[in-house]
Amino acid sequence: MYDAKIEQLPLEELRALQNKRLSALVKRLYQSVPFYKKQFDQIGLQAENIKTVNDLSKIPFTKKDDLRDHYPYGLFASPMSEIRRIHASSGTTGKPTVVGYTQHDLDVFDEVVARSLACAGARKGMKLHNAYGYGLFTGGLGMHGGATKLGMAVIPVSGGMTERQLTILQDFKPEVMCCTPSYAQTLSEEFAKRGIDTQKLAVQYAILGAEPWTEAIRTQVEAGLHVNATNIYGLSEIIGPGVSQEDFEEKGTGSYVWEDHFFPEVVDKHTGEPLPYGEEGVLVFTTLTKEAFPLLRYWTNDICSIYYDANAKRTHIKMSSIKGRADDMLIIRGVNLFHTQVEEVIHTIDGLSPNYRLLVDREGTMDTVTVEVETQKGLDHQNQEWSQLLQNKIKDTIGLSMQIDLKAPNSIPRSQGGKLSRILDRRIL
Repeated sequence: MYDAKIEQLPLEELRALQNKRLSALVKRLYQSVPFYKKQFDQIGLQAENIKTVNDLSKIPFTKKDDLRDHYPYGLFASPMSEIRRIHASSGTTGKPTVVGYTQHDLDVFDEVVARSLACAGARKGMKLHNAYGYGLFTGGLGMHGGATKLGMAVIPVSGGMTERQLTILQDFKPEVMCCTPSYAQTLSEEFAKRGIDTQKLAVQYAILGAEPWTEAIRTQVEAGLHVNATNIYGLSEIIGPGVSQEDFEEKGTGSYVWEDHFFPEVVDKHTGEPLPYGEEGVLVFTTLTKEAFPLLRYWTNDICSIYYDANAKRTHIKMSSIKGRADDMLIIRGVNLFHTQVEEVIHTIDGLSPNYRLLVDREGTMDTVTVEVETQKGLDHQNQEWSQLLQNKIKDTIGLSMQIDLKAPNSIPRSQGGKLSRILDRRIL
């Protein structure tokens, strides 16, 4: 562990720490951020009424539109003279969301990423092949700072330029790599194309995040790169990567949320009511220690569940893998659909590759979904038995009829280092 004392803090002590930090945060935000003062005043809520995390449900949610409405710096709680770094989202769906960091915030960022790297198997003295993008995206610099704090040597490869990535992974001999799961798939396939034995690589651990992924992807990446692959989760609005991390010895049991800094809730997508542990809903975060850009009850749109694991080595709460995003959920003929559900079915059929995408169209008034999926290398992509089997399994498990389009290997677009979209929605809605 990076910090066993805080990672194994008894729950009652952790709650006391959270309550103390939350109370101070709410009072500061009420005084320094007009948006939150107005939000509280409109419902007659006093900052003094928020004493513990059990009071959070009294506070309205903060949503991405609120960030855009106050673009670029309207939600900052620290003066610009104290800001030491600014990041922003891509802004592909409107104005980018802009986030700021004081030196304290950067120290917290480094701490939670260092904690996450150690949780994933990284150790002081190892080398990190950092294939997350540098720049306004928080991934590259965020992982870089945490790795440095842990005592690693960082190789700042950034995203893209796959040929260079392959060379560096062979020649520089990093023990740890980080990138998106879809790009890890791409690297695995490119090594295979060149006949390079990845067992000879020094890399032992792969830390993958920035997009939802499933056990099917883990299986392919671990087999293709001969690594132990774990999930890292984060979002720029909360801090960046390092909000939660899967332990390399507890894979499949969820990712630890570093809840001394980020308090999680899961709420009903429609009503906003908090849900019991273990139930699936929208993940909501309150940042307990951020100075420049703290947020109360930020609606992430990510669908998951949270729960305490009595058998875990740490006391912090865990979150399940992200099923999808509430705003990316497709409603097809009245059925809620996440692309990860299809991915899980594909994984059950030998001969099919985890490389796929969903094409959504509308024929008249009827929505249709076509699953494009590649066969494994050397296998016949015109094998209709696989197509029929996949179609039947999707119908049985998800409840939707979908067309299946089997593709030859390497015919579906790959990640070039950034996030990969698995859905092509061609409807005019």
